[in-house]
Amino acid sequence: MSRLLHTSFLPSSTSLHSKSRSSVPNFRANKPRIVPVRAKIREIFMPALSSTMTEGKIVSWVKSEGDKLNKGESVVVVESDKADMDVETFYDGYLAAIMVEEGGVAPVGSAIALLAETEEEIADARAKASGGGSDSQSPVSPPPPVSEAPAVVEKKVSVPPPSIVSASSVHPASEGGKRIVASPYAKKLAKELKVELAGLIGSGPMGRIVATDVEAAVAEGGAASAVKTEVPAAAAAAPGVELGSVVPFTTMQGAVSRNMVESLSVPTFRVGYTINTNALDALYKKIKSKGVTMTALLAKATALALAKHPVVNSSCRDGNSFVYNSSINIAVAVAIDGGLITPVLQNADKVDIYSLSRKWKELVDKARAKQLQPQEYNTGTFTLSNLGMFGVDRFDAILPPGTGAIMAVGASQPTVVATKDGRIGMKNQMQVNVTADHRVIYGADLAQFLQTLASIIEDPKDLTF
Repeated sequence: MSRLLHTSFLPSSTSLHSKSRSSVPNFRANKPRIVPVRAKIREIFMPALSSTMTEGKIVSWVKSEGDKLNKGESVVVVESDKADMDVETFYDGYLAAIMVEEGGVAPVGSAIALLAETEEEIADARAKASGGGSDSQSPVSPPPPVSEAPAVVEKKVSVPPPSIVSASSVHPASEGGKRIVASPYAKKLAKELKVELAGLIGSGPMGRIVATDVEAAVAEGGAASAVKTEVPAAAAAAPGVELGSVVPFTTMQGAVSRNMVESLSVPTFRVGYTINTNALDALYKKIKSKGVTMTALLAKATALALAKHPVVNSSCRDGNSFVYNSSINIAVAVAIDGGLITPVLQNADKVDIYSLSRKWKELVDKARAKQLQPQEYNTGTFTLSNLGMFGVDRFDAILPPGTGAIMAVGASQPTVVATKDGRIGMKNQMQVNVTADHRVIYGADLAQFLQTLASIIEDPKDLTF
C-alpha cells in the first residue's frame, strides 16, 4: 500500500498527513485543481478492425486537414487484412494534422492523425505532428511506414515518372489538392471502363463514389472521354507486374501468408470423389433465370450433407478438444484484387436456395468493394474452393486455420463412363477433393460424407426446398 501512495496520480503522503480527518472536505474541494486533465489535442489511432489485424493501410482520408469533425463522423477509410472500413471520430474537434498519408501503413494502436479541440490549437497540433512537441504521447510509430508507403503503393504502375502518384491503382487522389473518395472496386471499375473519377458525384456514405456511380457515368456516356490515353496503354503493357521488382505484401496478402504458415502445423489428409452432375446441371438450367447461382447450389448441397455428418463440420483449435459447431456456415473462397477472402453463407442448410443465391450475390459485391463486415468472413465452419469456372478438373486446397475441412471443386466435364448394365454412355462428372484435419476427422468420416454429398447432387430434389 505504501508503494501505491507514491504514484504520480496521487498527492504526496506529506500533504495527506499534514491534514486532519476534519480537513478531508477541503482536500476534495481542491481536487479539480490538483488533477487538471482536459485534453486539448487528441490522437486518432489505427483501430483493430479484425482479430487478426496487426497493421492497417490508409485507403483514403474522408476529411482534410482543418476540417471540422463531429463525434461519430467518418474520418478515414482503413484497409485491414480483410476489408476496407470507415473509421469514425469519438470526439468533436478539428482534423489538425494527418500523420499517415493515403497509401501509408501503420501498426494497430499507433497515431495516424491529431484532433484539435479548437481552431486555435491546430497550429500546436501540427507542430507536435512534425516532431516539435514533447508531449507524453511519444510512442507514435507511423512516420517510418509513411516514408516506406509510397514504394509499396506505386510499385505496380510502370507509368512515366511525372505521373506515378496520380496513376496509382490504390487511390487516384486528386487534382488541385481536392481528395477523391471512392471505394476500391469503384476505382478498379473506373480504370477498366476509362472513367475519370474527378468528374463524378458519389452516392455512397459521405459522398463516397461507389461502383454504381461509375456504371451510371458509362451509361450516360459523358465521363469516358476525359481519360488520359497513356495509362491504359501502360496497364496493357504491364498489368501490375514489373519484372525483377521486389513487391511487399499487401495487408491482405500478409494475412493470407500468416494463415497458410499456421495451417502447416495441422496434420491433414485428402480424399477425392467423382460425382455425376447431369441432374444438378439440369436443375441449374431450370432455375438459373430466377437468380439461382451454381455456387449457392453447391453450398446448399454441402450444407445438407454436413447436417448428416456433423464431425466434418467440427473444428479443433487447441489440440486437446474439438467443437461440434452448432451452425453450418459455408465459407466460399473468392479471389479479389490483391488477395483472397471467404464470404460466409450462414446457416446454409436452413436457408432456401433463392435467398441463399441473393445473399451470395450481395456478399460477392461487398467482397469486391472490400466492405465485408467481420461476421461475414470469419464465421465459416466449412470451406468451398471452386476453380471449375477456369476449366480446372482437380486440385487440392489448404485447410484454413480453425476449421475442420475444405473442399476443392473442379469443373464438370462430359466423360465416357460405363453404366450399370454394361453399356457405354456419356455423363457430366466433377472431381471434388476434401482436405481435413486428421486430429478430428478420419478417412471413414470423409468417405461417408462424400457419399452423402454425391447422392444429394445426383438427385437434387431437396435443394429447392
